[in-house]
Amino acid sequence: MPLASANVRTPETEVRLPVLLPYRLVRPYNYSTTPNAGLCPGDYVRVPLAGREAIGVIWDEATVERPHDNAIKLKAVTKRLDTPRMPEVLRRFVEWVAAYTMTPVGLVLRMTMNIPEALQAPKQQEGLRVCQTALKKSVFLTPKRQQLISFLTNSGNVPLAKVALAREAGVSTTVIQSLLQAGILETVSLPHSPLAQPDGGRDGPTLSAPQRIAAEALKLAVTEGGFQPSLLDGVTGSGKTEVYFEAIGHALQLGKQVLVLLPEIALSAQWLMRFEERFGARPAVWHSELGRANRRHTWRTVAEGEARIVVGARSALFLPFPELGLIVVDEEHDFSYKQEEGVIYQARDMAIVRAKLGKFPVVLASATPSLETMKNVKVGRYVRLHLPDRHAGAHLPMILLIDLRKESPPSGSWLSPTLSAALDKTLNANEQAMLFLNRRGYAPLTLCRGCGHRFQCPACTTWLVAHRQAECLLCHHCGYSETAPAACPACGASDRLVPCGPGVERLAEEAILRFPSARVAIMTSDTVGTVAAAADLVHRMQASEIDLLIGTQVMAKGHHFPNLTLVGVVDADLGLSGGDLRAAERCYQMLHQIAGRAGREARPGSAYLQTYLPETPVMQALAAGNRDSFMATEARARETECMPPFGKLAALIVSGRDGGKVACYAQHLRHTAPEGKTIHVLGPAPAPLAMLRGKHRTRLLMKAGPNAMLQKTLHRWLDPSPPPSGIKLQIDIDPYSFL
Repeated sequence: MPLASANVRTPETEVRLPVLLPYRLVRPYNYSTTPNAGLCPGDYVRVPLAGREAIGVIWDEATVERPHDNAIKLKAVTKRLDTPRMPEVLRRFVEWVAAYTMTPVGLVLRMTMNIPEALQAPKQQEGLRVCQTALKKSVFLTPKRQQLISFLTNSGNVPLAKVALAREAGVSTTVIQSLLQAGILETVSLPHSPLAQPDGGRDGPTLSAPQRIAAEALKLAVTEGGFQPSLLDGVTGSGKTEVYFEAIGHALQLGKQVLVLLPEIALSAQWLMRFEERFGARPAVWHSELGRANRRHTWRTVAEGEARIVVGARSALFLPFPELGLIVVDEEHDFSYKQEEGVIYQARDMAIVRAKLGKFPVVLASATPSLETMKNVKVGRYVRLHLPDRHAGAHLPMILLIDLRKESPPSGSWLSPTLSAALDKTLNANEQAMLFLNRRGYAPLTLCRGCGHRFQCPACTTWLVAHRQAECLLCHHCGYSETAPAACPACGASDRLVPCGPGVERLAEEAILRFPSARVAIMTSDTVGTVAAAADLVHRMQASEIDLLIGTQVMAKGHHFPNLTLVGVVDADLGLSGGDLRAAERCYQMLHQIAGRAGREARPGSAYLQTYLPETPVMQALAAGNRDSFMATEARARETECMPPFGKLAALIVSGRDGGKVACYAQHLRHTAPEGKTIHVLGPAPAPLAMLRGKHRTRLLMKAGPNAMLQKTLHRWLDPSPPPSGIKLQIDIDPYSFL
């Protein structure tokens, strides 16, 4: 609503309003308004800023005071937007995330309002109807006019889009316009079409005894309210989704909103189908692949409380729920929950904070919980609900290790004789199989056998990945692409370029040659980058239109294919490289999850892992099915080194186009770094990706004890030494990637 008197300053009093703006700001700006303007914290307002207008949020209570003659003249709030107020708990969440991640609070606010058009009241939809009074007075109607009138009479009010209406009715827009001018047609406002609401009272499938116990515990937590984190720890195929569906249904019956976080867009396709079957309607969806119109509609219906349940990616945490009463984080261990650019945060951990601030329960679901979550269970912060068996009597797959040192694939092949024989047997039995290789494209490197030239990204220190289907060489870090060359650019040889190593496309090529009658499909982020594409592939798998599915990690998460009985992991050691703190844990989780796709119903399943390192703890634990022992060993090793979750880490990434300035500033930070009994700074050292998007990169790492005040220490260190012009300093609290 307009504030007609907002620019009029009374002599008696002045109302100062703190307004936070979605820019790189560390605190709100003060604006003025009149005492009777009725503005409140959480209101979205339009304010003047540097010669233009900006939209911000009133952050706290107004201050009423007498103005002084020599006081700074504050600019006045221009207008309050017709938008539901930002809930207080969301404002406190924004502050918490900003403080923890050491990000300007204005940038975190931007994440909550990144669809500016959603802040405007939706336009009233208009339609056309026949005015019966005018129609009775009409003496003559042409056949086309009568055709249009009959169409409208039979169809009811229709949205006012003359071209579309003309097409549907089989007339020209001139006919529509003439009837409008004659008064025979009139414009009317159409009522808002309400969302189809999921029915929380619908009965779900019959649960096993462990499922019932877990479901009742979650429903009790929802009923009682209050902050309660629960780990739903169940083996693959144990029915975790149906258990937390019970909690969702109960929350809906109690009038609460629900948020479900999923790590991958591709995972949502099958999840949405299951949800609609269980509750009779689809939830609202939120992720980056949605068009702006859909995102605008979802944001608005969430803010108005109409959308009762949202399923989305990590950014859905920042939607303005007014009545949020439950959060579910599915596949809570997944590394995709870590946001690596912009505001750097871990969505699983921020979901815990969101629930704590809102005083409601949060459910973490996984077959391979993270070490952080297991530690919180052990010390009593989280409740553990255990589902030890697969649902409906299905058995966990048998996991077998293939030692590639003893059984090498034939030359030019990537499948060992044992795995090939298992695939042949499975396909001949009309069962489905899956091959896992966590490398997109055709080959990770292309080189010239004549001169040794290797194709490298010009903006990053990484090789270009060959993609045969797209006929290009692609950088998976910055997106640089070039057409696959016919000759070596260094020596001009046209027959010396060779792909090195396999990607999923090359693996599919081998599978088609080896099993010519099999129907082969590829599942990667390239092929199922949208929900529609993922839904189509899932449907084809469930309908047994695919015999052999080949793909990357997007296959590992939550998919249920009843006829899939064999999983083959082509390079099980791939996840153990790179020097990552969590490499062993991540590798175990990935391989356990991908193996868990096999044998989820009546037919038994098996998983074959090709490895050069069968003696490592990861491989031995997988083969023995001994997750808890592996996690305990991993925990002891981390605790000995005071590494997360038994210590704290913060990464500092210095970047810029001038490599000398980058190195100089990084050295300056090292010379001024704090040191103590529990604080150690390592580096600087060139990042493994020493060049990314044309910028040089150097890293430092702060290691601290579990009780260290990490953010305060960093502020004392870094605030006096801001980066010079052209240099960026990025802080990553709790780093997951060390590239």
